[in-house]
Amino acid sequence: MAFDVRLRINDKVATIELSGELDASTAGEFHDTVSQAAGAGAVELVIRAEQLGYLSSAGLRSLVVARQKMGDEVRIAVVGASEPVARTIRLAGFDHSIDLVDA
Repeated sequence: MAFDVRLRINDKVATIELSGELDASTAGEFHDTVSQAAGAGAVELVIRAEQLGYLSSAGLRSLVVARQKMGDEVRIAVVGASEPVARTIRLAGFDHSIDLVDA
């Protein structure tokens, strides 16, 4: 499945919808989208991951970059991640820096 990223912002809540694979070849596009959300002054970032099939180590680093770009005061939630994607986040311990939410 080809990677796709879409951004919506409503009332300072940024929602990024991901599909495909988030890896080294697609991380830059995700970073650009997170930068747009941060630039818009979002106070919450919701990452819809229901259609995300794979999260590589580069993809995981992208979530760390998102945490850094958004700042500690911004809540980040990854919603609806598949079990393999959620497991990758948990194994790295990154679930302590974001909210991992079932859909």
